[in-house]
Amino acid sequence: MKPNGMLAGHQSDRRTFLKVTTAASALLLTDAVSGPTAAAATLAPGAAGQPGATAGAIKVSAAAVDVSTLRRVKQTMVAPPFLPEHEQQVSGDPKVVEVTLVIEEKRMEIDDNGTEVWALTYNGSVPGPIIVVHEGDYVEVTLQNPKSNFMEHNVDFHSATGALGGGALTKVQPGEQAVLRWKATKQGVFVYHCAPGDVMIPYHVVHGMSGAVMVLPRTGLTDGRGNSLTYDRAYYIGEQDYYIPRDEAGEFKKYDAPGDNFADALEVMRRLTPTHVVFNGKVGALTGDRALKAKVGEKVLFIHAQANRDSRPHLIGGHGDFVWETGSFADMPATGLETWFIRGGSAGAMLYEFRQPGLYAYVNHNLIEAVILGAAGHVVVEGEWSDDLMMQVVKPSPITT
Repeated sequence: MKPNGMLAGHQSDRRTFLKVTTAASALLLTDAVSGPTAAAATLAPGAAGQPGATAGAIKVSAAAVDVSTLRRVKQTMVAPPFLPEHEQQVSGDPKVVEVTLVIEEKRMEIDDNGTEVWALTYNGSVPGPIIVVHEGDYVEVTLQNPKSNFMEHNVDFHSATGALGGGALTKVQPGEQAVLRWKATKQGVFVYHCAPGDVMIPYHVVHGMSGAVMVLPRTGLTDGRGNSLTYDRAYYIGEQDYYIPRDEAGEFKKYDAPGDNFADALEVMRRLTPTHVVFNGKVGALTGDRALKAKVGEKVLFIHAQANRDSRPHLIGGHGDFVWETGSFADMPATGLETWFIRGGSAGAMLYEFRQPGLYAYVNHNLIEAVILGAAGHVVVEGEWSDDLMMQVVKPSPITT
């Protein structure tokens, strides 16, 4: 344990280092919205006074829609794998959906061996919570970076249009907050992640700082042929790759505070070989008492997001009845898939009706990553067994000639 004076000095040095590291990246974000096309960038009315906004770099558009007449609702965020309360189909005018994301830098164990990471999180979970709205809605996000944190953060919504997905308008230092409003013009499932600039972009993402957005069609999901599709349950699986440094003895290292592993982590990241690939933050996070639940006859929507690497989800014992592999609900879903592909930096969705009870394994079908690195979860399904679909004709017994 360091004496208080030394610890205070260490924290001050770290804060200074992290601010210097992100200062250069701030120039990149400013350049992205202050060049010849700056007039096309828009800032939500009233946001110019928010902490962290770059004065003069972004012009407010006179054509901004007046949303004061729209109904406002607060969406309560919940920790994955669950989704916030929502309707699958809506009618009437679009609304303004208010969301709060609070950044938390926290120590987390990521396996049963006590391996640790200083996770950079939205609302304290890896992945961050999923936001659910409908096409045409406005999403108003309050991003808070408490003073207790060490790093600068922001958020880039792949579902949003302009200013690096909002990343250029949401850079907040510890003790600051920003409010961003964007219109949900594209239906589908999308990634959001922290993107402060330069090497801090991958550093933050591989330390857990990503989440997802689902923008539903206002009339609900369809099979692309005019037939409505609904779900009885929905789960959000966020796949996370970690790059944990090792010491001279080959043991995973532990650090006193966020950012202390910066140089070591970059060395591991450059090898492009993760030490852990997990679902929902930790090896085994979706197994045992935390396994997903369903019943025979229920239709379950699985949303799978990976902010950094490609993945190949597969439900062992089941199939993808309807799969929006690229995430776009505007496109016709594929049907009857055994395995589907999620591109790094994207999300996809799969709908399946469970037909048999028992234990199902939901895995990344790079089986090395599933079995050895941790990208596996379970679905426990209740109901009556169908011998028509499968039956054991002969139990294992000695071979007879």
